[in-house]
Amino acid sequence: MNIVIVGTGYVGLVSGSCFADKGHHVYCVDNNQSKIKDLKNGIIPIYEKGLKSLIDRNTANGHLEFTTSLKDAVGEADFIFIAVGTPEMTNGEANLEYVYHVADELSEVLDDTRYRVIVDKSTVPIGTAYEVRKRIARNIPTAAFDVCSVPEFLKEGSAVHDTLHPDRIVIGTDSEKAQKRLVELHRPFSNQLFVTDIRSAEMIKYASNCFLATKISFINEIANLCDAYGADIKEVAAAMGLDKRISPHFLNAGLGYGGSCFPKDIKALINMADQVDYDATLLKAVQQVNTKQKYRVISHLHNVFDHELAGKKIGILGLAFKPNTDDFRESPSLFIIHELVKQAATVVVYDPVVGHKARLPDKVEIMEEVTSVFDHVDAVVLMTEWPEFIHLPYESLKHKMRTPVVIDGRNALDPVELKNNGFIYHGIGVR
Repeated sequence: MNIVIVGTGYVGLVSGSCFADKGHHVYCVDNNQSKIKDLKNGIIPIYEKGLKSLIDRNTANGHLEFTTSLKDAVGEADFIFIAVGTPEMTNGEANLEYVYHVADELSEVLDDTRYRVIVDKSTVPIGTAYEVRKRIARNIPTAAFDVCSVPEFLKEGSAVHDTLHPDRIVIGTDSEKAQKRLVELHRPFSNQLFVTDIRSAEMIKYASNCFLATKISFINEIANLCDAYGADIKEVAAAMGLDKRISPHFLNAGLGYGGSCFPKDIKALINMADQVDYDATLLKAVQQVNTKQKYRVISHLHNVFDHELAGKKIGILGLAFKPNTDDFRESPSLFIIHELVKQAATVVVYDPVVGHKARLPDKVEIMEEVTSVFDHVDAVVLMTEWPEFIHLPYESLKHKMRTPVVIDGRNALDPVELKNNGFIYHGIGVR
């Protein structure tokens, strides 16, 4: 089949390359000429495990092409996926400017020569698909097409695997013809195809992400109580996770969620609730807990240094909001770094992938080697659980530090081993 993917971010690039790997012909379209030029030259704009080899293989065999021309791409298209960004606006509402721009452009370039299935892949509020349909139809009332919703559920850091081996695929449509074609297209990826109406599909995406965010905020709230009462959150979470109704997933206490999805989707769903005069109390609490959780590192440092961080040198391990990605949007690391600088601490950081991509205060030094983060620092803070950070020779690195303090913001290190090696260790709700 001929597939067009509009947008070359995480969702668009991964989806397009995976469809191509199944033997379809895929055009990935983006109006950013520099990005398309780089993609044609094999330069991938994001770090995602397995993505480059997937793109290289399918561009070489002709299954995957990149272009800035939507008009040229859609001529023979059977499916057109809209996978552009929906960034939050100042009031938390999802900005649909880019989605509607694609719809308006499609209204100018489509014709009535063939039937097409147009799919909202972006995370969009309820009712967006109907607006997209209306915008496209106003210039081509005789065109044969349906607009559907097939939300993505990939996780950054494992996006390729999640796309090729999804837990389920949600198909939202009110057209039997579109349903048949979408089922045929997605069946090779999974037998777990959940077909529903469009509005429910749009809500499923938000509900799923916001539930996972809720689970994260809940376990962090319990971790803070464990700190207060001397319990161990790892033991608590392990026992909770044995309950099949709860499961162990997303019960890792830490510094809260970040990235491009959870913070944005929580705000968007709260805004959607506001628009129908519903007070989304739980969602607001999830958001408040997550904001507060970022302060835990600062709180632990205050406890160690008697509330005086001025003049202290703090090493930060990790900028990405999670390992195996170069995404540092809404990363707790950025908040911690800015807060430390505000309190007159000296900050040095290292991340194996993000590096100099991050915009940090001028006084912050980005190190080229991970071991340099330990040079003459008063404390080291683990912010991203990259495997190389977990397996560092902490015992020998201790001698490079002024004071052997480790704040484990992800509960990824072995507290017993560190304490036995003479470190002052603080985790999140860990004894």
